[in-house]
Amino acid sequence: MALVVAQEVPTSSIMAVPHGPTGVGQARHRMREDLRISGVPDSVIDDAVLILSELLSNAYRHGRPLSPENGDRNGGKDGGIRAAWRVDQHGRLTVEVTDGGGPTRPLPATPSVTARGGRGLNIISALSQDWGVRDASGEVTVWAALSARDSFATRVALVPDMTYREFDEPA
Repeated sequence: MALVVAQEVPTSSIMAVPHGPTGVGQARHRMREDLRISGVPDSVIDDAVLILSELLSNAYRHGRPLSPENGDRNGGKDGGIRAAWRVDQHGRLTVEVTDGGGPTRPLPATPSVTARGGRGLNIISALSQDWGVRDASGEVTVWAALSARDSFATRVALVPDMTYREFDEPA
């Protein structure tokens, strides 16, 4: 797991999302369309949409809405959550969600097998190259970055010094 504490993320797509489950589907749909138009591979889009969904779900479950004074960067004052994503010139896709903060800092959990939740940040860690938390006055942003050019198959690596031949040989 790579946990980076601070990173500035310029955004190319940003939206205000209501603080609650109703806006998650709208944000996923908009992200999927934006990334598809940008030519991002479907497998990467699927990962990014799952990351966005997990971040938004965590924000409305564990964070407060943004204060009306902070609003969103487009001038809105709805006190919701801010979602943003960007593909930079190096092919790095960054997804971020900003809320009004909560009683605890976002950290991966170790849920029991039967637990109904607690896996979101572990999923994000598995799908992304980096992720982290950025604090600002009255708001907390959790971000994740992945390659907009990679597919799942390029992220899965064999154990060092192990080849396919070793899998095929009888023990």
